[in-house]
Amino acid sequence: MINKKVLAIILGGGQGSRLSPLTDQRSKPAVSIAGKYRLVDIPISNCIHCDIKRMFVLTQFNSASLNRHIKNTYTFSTFSEAFVDIMAAEQTPDNKTWFQGTADAVRQSMHHVLNHEFEYALILSGDQLYQMDLDDMLDHHIRKKAEISIATLPVNADDATGFGILKTDDESYISSFVEKPSAEQLKGWESEVDDEMKSQERNYLASMGIYIFNRELLVELMSNPNTVDFGKEIIPQSIGKNKVLAYQYKGYWTDIGTIASFFEANIGLTDEVPKFDLFNTSKNVLTRPRILPPSKISGTLLNKSMIADGCIINAKNIENSVIGIRSRIGKGCDIKSTYMIGANVYQEIDEIENDKKEGIPYIGVGENCVIENAIIDKDARIGNNVVLKGGKHLKDVAEEAYVIKDGIIVVKRRAIIPEGFTIQ
Repeated sequence: MINKKVLAIILGGGQGSRLSPLTDQRSKPAVSIAGKYRLVDIPISNCIHCDIKRMFVLTQFNSASLNRHIKNTYTFSTFSEAFVDIMAAEQTPDNKTWFQGTADAVRQSMHHVLNHEFEYALILSGDQLYQMDLDDMLDHHIRKKAEISIATLPVNADDATGFGILKTDDESYISSFVEKPSAEQLKGWESEVDDEMKSQERNYLASMGIYIFNRELLVELMSNPNTVDFGKEIIPQSIGKNKVLAYQYKGYWTDIGTIASFFEANIGLTDEVPKFDLFNTSKNVLTRPRILPPSKISGTLLNKSMIADGCIINAKNIENSVIGIRSRIGKGCDIKSTYMIGANVYQEIDEIENDKKEGIPYIGVGENCVIENAIIDKDARIGNNVVLKGGKHLKDVAEEAYVIKDGIIVVKRRAIIPEGFTIQ
């Protein structure tokens, strides 16, 4: 079935400089999560589980791999009205600039969007991790006869200073908005939340950057070329003028905006009861099926780790780590709190031997390595006897083959770390 009342627009995001070097060669929504998915799979999966199967993905920066992933993954029946279409930033006779913000991205794509019948436009971000029942948000929007709905997350006072905070009345309509208030400004910005949230002192409603717009109002708002951002302009200007409703979401949600948040989200998947549940069959994450063999593991002590398909692992110990597809890890390695994104290809034995003669490590991690608090990007080559131990004591640095941010060592895509190299 297809919900013909709703059309989804997924924002591909900006340059993603805070996620560099992971975004140096790919857009934020194309970044790998859990060793086998892409971030864009999250909003698309949330939509498909609610029969919202007409989606546009708006892209601009480093979009080649994202476009390829969507094209190869989300192919519906030839005779179905379902689609996931890429809308890349384009210059036209009427517009000669790239996307200037979230609202401007939608505005520049409206001539494509309006070719389809819909009553409600669902605006989603392509770089967030959550599992939401979007049907419930839509029902809330319709039942309350709202013109705009905003998904909100109850947060405590410490977290509230990092978000746009919304103030609601007794009917959940939004009466005011403040962007990233200081601790002193928070007084009086509490909203009505349920007893569970009150017990956790989560009394402030943070905007999640997820919106529902009635079609007619969206067309009207997009006619003003001077407003380029939803959170900074469209929403504040609509409060008090239109019926803007808050929808409270109480599940797990995180914005993947920094290396630290990306690292924590992935390593958090190894918890005994993770906040983001990949094993929930009713809200499972969809992605491109790959024809890969089961992983082969020899002599390795595994603890609280996730191993994706097609890996060849001979490590001594892997703990609190996520090991992505086609990863190869040599004998004697000790891997802790590490996200190894994996590889795009397998190397043949003769290729590995030829590289070895030239002093080039194979794709993956060599023998007798110690790696902790690190992210190893795709197709990186790490030689034997390498020590990479991240920690808060390390200063931020940017080198040709790696960077250190917030104590996390990030080995760049296709980088080569030579034998015996040490960071600790």
